[in-house]
Amino acid sequence: MANIRDLDPSASPLDYYGSELRRLREAAHLKQAALGEIVFCTASLIGQVETARKVPTRDFSERLDAALGTDGHFSRLVGLVLRSVLPTWFQPFAEMEAQAEHISTFQCQLIYGLLQTEAYARAVLGVENPGKLDAAVAARMDRQRILARENPPVLWVVLDEAALHREIGGREVMSNQLAHLLSLQRQQWLEVQVLPFNAGQHAGMMGSFTMLRFDDDPDLHYSESYDSGHMTANPQVIKERSVGYARLQAEALSPRASAELIARVMEERYGKHPEPAGRAVA
Repeated sequence: MANIRDLDPSASPLDYYGSELRRLREAAHLKQAALGEIVFCTASLIGQVETARKVPTRDFSERLDAALGTDGHFSRLVGLVLRSVLPTWFQPFAEMEAQAEHISTFQCQLIYGLLQTEAYARAVLGVENPGKLDAAVAARMDRQRILARENPPVLWVVLDEAALHREIGGREVMSNQLAHLLSLQRQQWLEVQVLPFNAGQHAGMMGSFTMLRFDDDPDLHYSESYDSGHMTANPQVIKERSVGYARLQAEALSPRASAELIARVMEERYGKHPEPAGRAVA
């Protein structure tokens, strides 16, 4: 007989998800193998999720809801599970990011998490999280769902040119990542600017930071170090960083010129000619 691990549903969102999957599967009189056939996975995977040894994906959760007739139950739960996978110190920011109406960020080394391809995210997260890589990548990809909402936040990203040249994951991963940035030109509420090397000293030399704005709540400033994040609504900090961000935007290339630079780096450094792309007009 299989060794069934007892779960405490209150221990974590992942444990609760696993216990719910087992409960509802058994209520449907389905063995793990039978459910696996329906949702196109192995019985082993079903068992790993039920015992909280595997983090479920959103696609897996949607297939469970369809198979078990659970009216979006697992699709709702998986958001909590994936949020819990994020580092504890990062979770408060992720919650605020998901509620923001306007996001302004300066990134000095990497592409902003909301704009990363899955392969790029896997390369970045694999440096520190090789043992939990699938879960970390799934959590990062899930953060990006806010950009696909009916009313997404306004997102303005200023990237240091170094982020385009830093070869993350190899040439193919980088060329696809830059192609993804170019494709975002079509998004009405999203702009990407590049701060070129020849800008010299600038207002972001202390490191990456993000500003969040809300309809009815105070603005927030967020920055992070190696293993901690700092979020504040201090009016003086907000004022200073808002001015600093405005200066970065002024010194950066225009969105059109930024796209031209991204395309040039993509072709010259990574050997891939970008597909023609243009912003849709009404």
